[in-house]
Amino acid sequence: MIGISTLDSFHNFLFVLALVGLVVFVALYFVDAGYGKMRTEKWGPAINNKVGWCLMEMPVFVVMLYLWATSPVKFDLPYLIFFLIFQFHYFQRSFVFPFLLKGNSKMPLVIMGLSVIWNLINGFIQGYWLFHLAPFYAPYAASWLLDPRFIIGAVIFLIGWIINMHSDHVIRHLRKPGDTNHYLPKKGMYKYVTSANYLGEITEWLGFAILTWSWAGLSFFWFSCCNLVPRANSIYHRYKAEFADEFDEKKLKRIIPFIY
Repeated sequence: MIGISTLDSFHNFLFVLALVGLVVFVALYFVDAGYGKMRTEKWGPAINNKVGWCLMEMPVFVVMLYLWATSPVKFDLPYLIFFLIFQFHYFQRSFVFPFLLKGNSKMPLVIMGLSVIWNLINGFIQGYWLFHLAPFYAPYAASWLLDPRFIIGAVIFLIGWIINMHSDHVIRHLRKPGDTNHYLPKKGMYKYVTSANYLGEITEWLGFAILTWSWAGLSFFWFSCCNLVPRANSIYHRYKAEFADEFDEKKLKRIIPFIY
């Protein structure tokens, strides 16, 4: 049986993580995280982008798998569904997405290392809550799958996943083989925001937070916003400078259509 002190410690940890997220949010408005479009030599040694993505995303998949496999409720339907939804995203991110990337870009080792640490922490938070705390503290009955919160959250997650996948597809096909020019993406949700892939990502984790109705899920959504919203701002200003003739400030937002 899980004691109250364990739950208190877990919630205190989430609170500290939320504060760290706030610090990251502010810091990233002053320092561009050095990967992708924002990579510069000042970020130090780098490795192949495909390898970097695979190595930094795989830990959360493995941690979640371990915590699910060691849970006494792993085959109870709600917990199995939570597991499959989460792993559905991270299987694609760990073992499919990296090998769809084009070009020979690199990822700084420091960025990969920080991402590995975050993914280990987040995998622990989500898996420990869902499979080792919730069954004793706030168990999900089979009827949870018919609860409006689960249904609404699952729909939002699916919408986010579709936006994310389509946006990645648009970015990958901006250039034809041999073309080295840069282009402003304009298809799909890129008609409304300059970081449609990030819009999809945060939409997914908003859905996950709702369908699990948990502080753990909410912490993931919060930290995703703290990381991706400032980065979307950096990309917005980069596109604005690079494609001044094509850029429509009144129509294009950063990450939230019509708002920001």
